[in-house]
Amino acid sequence: MNERILIVDDEDPIRDVVGRYLHKDGFETLLARDGEEALRLVSDADLVILDVMLPSLDGLEVCRRLRAHGNVPVIMLTARRRVADRIVGLALGADDYVLKPFSPRELVARVQALLRRVAPRPLTDDVIRFDDLRINVQKRVAERAGTAIELTAH
Repeated sequence: MNERILIVDDEDPIRDVVGRYLHKDGFETLLARDGEEALRLVSDADLVILDVMLPSLDGLEVCRRLRAHGNVPVIMLTARRRVADRIVGLALGADDYVLKPFSPRELVARVQALLRRVAPRPLTDDVIRFDDLRINVQKRVAERAGTAIELTAH
């Protein structure tokens, strides 16, 4: 399944460009124009690209609320250039901070890097052994004394 990226920006051209570049790299996108809409859509997202300056509810408040209720990765996307603004965004829980104007290809690369970092690590193919019991967790196979044991989901 493709990861879903929520793009939150009140500027149509920004949402369109970022969306096109993400689609080109195989991502699905969700689009929001303001913070309220972002909070409604975030439960379906694997990562959020979040503008700071939004109508009704700014991106910093959205980020604060996201961190209060979950751990979805957040990349702040903003024209605010002051170091203090970046520090506030990162302190509130943003994982990365990209300044406008930006390279859409670099933004996609940052999305990919962040998703790689937060992706669950695959289980090893190691077999757990205890006396004559062998359990392969990744393959979900168990044997006792060489005889397969039927496993259930619970």
